[in-house]
Amino acid sequence: MKGFRNFLMRGDVIVIAVGLVVATAFSTLIKAFTDSIILPIVARAQGGGVDTKGLGIALGKSPATFMDIGALISAIIYFIIFMAVVYFFIVVPYKHVQARRGITVFGDPAPAKTCPACLSDDLPLAATKCKYCTSDLPAA
Repeated sequence: MKGFRNFLMRGDVIVIAVGLVVATAFSTLIKAFTDSIILPIVARAQGGGVDTKGLGIALGKSPATFMDIGALISAIIYFIIFMAVVYFFIVVPYKHVQARRGITVFGDPAPAKTCPACLSDDLPLAATKCKYCTSDLPAA
């Protein structure tokens, strides 16, 4: 059981799990956008119309051409609530447990320099040359 707990508490497993949950929720949002906005526009271009009621725009007389704005707003609200639940019930407790162990997770990124020649912005503060274009960097 201790080995399983250690596996679950590894930072990369939690980050991957949170990333998967976010991707799943985001895919729901994208599906609502395409189903409610893009597909009716395509159907209208093919000569359809609308007979559907609700919050939206009728592009014609067929139900296939009804842009259902209400469904998109509902998906956005769902996404925001879902992400809040993920953050407050997974990320915050995990950050707290890791902080007790002396490990910083989901923190602010380390400060970095920007190369004036190629505009790379991920160079360490102590760097004297750019790792991409090898130009000299100004002192920090």
